[in-house]
Amino acid sequence: MTHEVEHEYDVVVLGAGPVGENVVDRARAAGLSVAVVESELVGGECSYWACMPSKALLRPAIARSDARKVPGLRQLVQGPLDAPAVLAHRDYYVSDWKDDGAVGWLDSTGARLYRGHGRLNGARKVVVEGPEGDRHLLSARHAVAVCTGSRAALPHLPGLTGARPWTSREATSSHHVPDRLVVVGGGVVAAEMATAWQALGSRVTVLVRGKGLLPRMEPFVGEHVADALTEAGADVRTGVSVAAVVRDGGTGPVTVVLEGGDQVEGDEVLFATGRSPRTDDIGLETVGLEPGSWLPVDDTLRVTGSDWLYAVGDVNHRALMTHQGKYQARIAGAAIVARAAGDITVDTDRWGAHVATADNAAVPQVVFTDPEAAAVGLSLAEAEEAGHRVRAVDLDLGSVAGAGLYADGYRGHARMVVDLEREIVLGVTFVGPGIGELVHSATVAVVGEVPIQRLWHAVPSYPTLSEAWLRLLEAYRDGAGTE
Repeated sequence: MTHEVEHEYDVVVLGAGPVGENVVDRARAAGLSVAVVESELVGGECSYWACMPSKALLRPAIARSDARKVPGLRQLVQGPLDAPAVLAHRDYYVSDWKDDGAVGWLDSTGARLYRGHGRLNGARKVVVEGPEGDRHLLSARHAVAVCTGSRAALPHLPGLTGARPWTSREATSSHHVPDRLVVVGGGVVAAEMATAWQALGSRVTVLVRGKGLLPRMEPFVGEHVADALTEAGADVRTGVSVAAVVRDGGTGPVTVVLEGGDQVEGDEVLFATGRSPRTDDIGLETVGLEPGSWLPVDDTLRVTGSDWLYAVGDVNHRALMTHQGKYQARIAGAAIVARAAGDITVDTDRWGAHVATADNAAVPQVVFTDPEAAAVGLSLAEAEEAGHRVRAVDLDLGSVAGAGLYADGYRGHARMVVDLEREIVLGVTFVGPGIGELVHSATVAVVGEVPIQRLWHAVPSYPTLSEAWLRLLEAYRDGAGTE
């Protein structure tokens, strides 16, 4: 028998991943009452199937690779990784797919957690179908925030469904190392998982439809990563398209059929070919929106045309990264609180706490491949397409004093894109071992629109990889680069 209960809150949040958690945190800190609805694990995709498990798998691979480039150490690390130990370490970081710790934190905020599937049911209304058959009717005085994230998007290919392909979830949670892994795609998930599973002992084949890996970054990034994967033993093929997938009975070896007739066999196949919003079954039709669609928002993360519905994180398609989603959540939470208090300045705030300006031109990203890749702001092509008069300054990172100390034969590359009219940095890209920690300094330069003449006085410590900044500035001063 269904039991139906109705409750009213100031804010209702759909989705208890990192994005939803941050909306909850901001709203509760201001004293608003909050209900949060979650159909899976509190902590969301990042905690259990994306950021945390993928980095737990990748860290041993990268550490071993770095150690092999250090005199006095390389001979000690020539053997294979201890795959069971790596997978156990991964399991630890995902709490064995149990969310007790995340639930404990959520309870500490004073928010009310509803387990079950939540759907909009008209303006400011949410219906939750609980796992025990309970039906909860929630109403929001001020706002409903959709923080349901995204899922892996699979292409429509003959035989794919029956072949039981891996998506990012299976790739980060598998408890066995396939002898042969076929990776379809060239983006971040494809590059990172190819790196991880090749290091764990799989023979990896990467099938990229485009010209190279990581196409949203500067072209040299994908070249460095592909070269490293190839040296590690992977087979990276570009300019190829998959026509069909064959796997008898959904078990045993899988055959990937390419356009033109060539075939690639594996024990598992990972499709890392994009994401789709988890909005297909959340009641969007009850508020005049299209189920399964991305939700366009203004810079306060409020859905276009609504005065109460917010879409935060992946669902708005602005920047599909956890750190950007959490940033948006902090902005959305501040905007919800301000509007609830009747603060009309939130709609005229252009640079403060109520607008997600970083989503437009200052999105940082680190790709945890071997070598690492990191970028923030605009690439050269993006800057030129936007109409800026720019110069791109390039640097061989191996020429930096700290690089040789970091690793024998250090190979890496950096590019700084400078707006020649304002003499500020529009974008920076790095690829090379250990460069992930460099991107925040670049982010500060881009977000702060720090003039080049002021950057001269930000002195990098010697001998560290951050000396790359000095060399880039010297190259710019000397007129190097491409306009």
